[in-house]
Formats: sequence, structure tokens, C-alpha cells
Amino acid sequence: MFLTSPLRAICLATLICTNIAAPTWASKASQDIPKWLQNHVGTGVGKIAPVVLDRARALYLEKRRSGTVKNPCYFAMDATRPSTGDDGSALPRFYVICEKSKTFKAVSSGYGNGRKLAKANFSNGRQCARNFSNAEGSKLTAGGPYITAESRTSFKGYYQSSSGKKPFLRTFLLFDGEGETSNARERAIGGHRAMFLRWQCRMERPQSTHADADGYVPFGKLVDYTSGRSNGCTTWSKPATDEILKIADGKPTTLYIYPSSKDINAVAKAIQRGKSPQQSGHYWHAACLKTIGIPKFWPKQTLQPIINEWRASLPKQPPLKLPLCK
Repeated sequence: MFLTSPLRAICLATLICTNIAAPTWASKASQDIPKWLQNHVGTGVGKIAPVVLDRARALYLEKRRSGTVKNPCYFAMDATRPSTGDDGSALPRFYVICEKSKTFKAVSSGYGNGRKLAKANFSNGRQCARNFSNAEGSKLTAGGPYITAESRTSFKGYYQSSSGKKPFLRTFLLFDGEGETSNARERAIGGHRAMFLRWQCRMERPQSTHADADGYVPFGKLVDYTSGRSNGCTTWSKPATDEILKIADGKPTTLYIYPSSKDINAVAKAIQRGKSPQQSGHYWHAACLKTIGIPKFWPKQTLQPIINEWRASLPKQPPLKLPLCK
């Protein structure tokens, strides 16, 4: 596709442009990228790949023009990047871009871990994502356009802190998708802090507003998985979560997650033909491509029946009843 300078020069220099037919809202995004933002374009750590910025910015500008969003900031994610560096630290692949204030921030984010079923193995490793899907229950990431929606804060249980036992409340920012991602609500897809409470027992706390009819609350251990995988949602560290919620809570904005199904299928086809994605004009982060081999998109119509059949085969279990805390 035709790109104007200077982004065209950046793409040619890094060989990561895409010739996949772009959505109508992505036709002019690369033509007027401000110079300060161009400095953040690339494939290195903390940089955003040209095609990811191109699509995220185009989606945002279109929704701004239509009045769908008024937020001065927008988001992007590159799910083809690795989770951690050689030292085990979480690597950035989620981007917060505020053009009015000329700020760009890259933070870490989880991707879907998938499942390993008898009839289909669509699980992902801890470092790089190979499998993607928009099927409900797949626990996989689905790339494409989203708009942030309302947030919901839920009680997960109590945990032991240095100052005593405290309730753990986690805020979930919902996403509304378009096209293949339009079932985001059905899939309970959104963003939240990369932390959960691993339940251990029931603690008596009748005075708590979260107590059940018998006066008990779940008690457990907090688990931080900032550099790990998720159930298909985007997940962030505590500082990043606080910043993202401050920007988007009650103020909808856009999020573009790369890669889409077309990107995945195009890269897979290129590799099967003996070509690298770069040679075919497509983009996938080189470090993860070396790890995963060939990426795969599992369409909803293919994967959903397998997931539904697996669920139906599971034996009925009695409701979980935690033991009393000692």
C-alpha cells in the first residue's frame, strides 16, 4: 500500500509494513503523524510498529470525527511481541497515546493463554502468542477494533496485608468490539489489573458488606501475573491500570489490538510458501515468530462447536465450598 514520507521511510527501513487491505478508516492515518510521535515508531523495546500505530490512530481519528469518542487519548496493543525480556522483566506491548499532550507510554500487557483440549490444542506459551480466536470460552486474544466502555468493580475476597486482612477489589474496563470482535461482551473481554486472589478458605467476617448469608467471606493469596498470560483480556500492572482507568473510566476511547485474523492468516500463508512475513510485506515481531513458528487464527465457527462439546462432556460438580479458615 502507498505510504507517504516520513512513515514510508520508516517502514522501508524496518521492513514491517503490511500490504493487507486496510479498513476504510485506516486509509489516511499515516499521512500526518506528528514528528514527536514518529520518534516512537519502530520494533525495538518501547516502540510501536508502524502498522499498529497506523491502524490505532486511524480508528481513533475516525471515531473522533463521528463523535463516538471525545477522549484526547487512545490505546493500541501489539500481541505479536514477547512477554518478558532475558532478565524476566515484563516487556511493553500496550500503548497509551495522547497527541494533545504529546505523550506516549508503552506498558506491559497479558494475552490469552488458550486451552488444550482433546480435539484441539489452542494453548499459548508464556513468552509468545501463537493462537488467536474470537470464540467464546477460548481464553484467547482477538485482534481488531474496540471502544472502551463502562467499568465495573467487583469484590474478589480478603487477603493478608502488612496492616491486616483487607478486601481485594478489582476494576474491570469493558470493551465493545466491531466486526469479528463484536462479541467482546459475550466473551467478557476487557482490561484489568494482572492480579487475582487464589482462594484458600472461608473467613468469618459477618460485619463485612461482602459476607454471604452465613457471615463468611473468601480468603486467599494475591497472585500477580503482570508478565504472564490472561483469559483473553488485556491485563496491566497496578501503575498502568491506575493510569489507564484514569484516562478511560467514564470517557470512552478506542483500542486497536494487532494482529487481526487477516494479518494472522497472511503471515501464516507467507511462511507456508517459504517466505518471511517481511518479504511478503507483512508484520510479526521477529523474536516471537522465531518462537512460535506459524501463527494460527481459530475462527469462531470452527472452534466454538469444539468448546461447546468439551463443556457438555464435563461431569457435573457440586458447588465449591471452601473449608473454614483456621
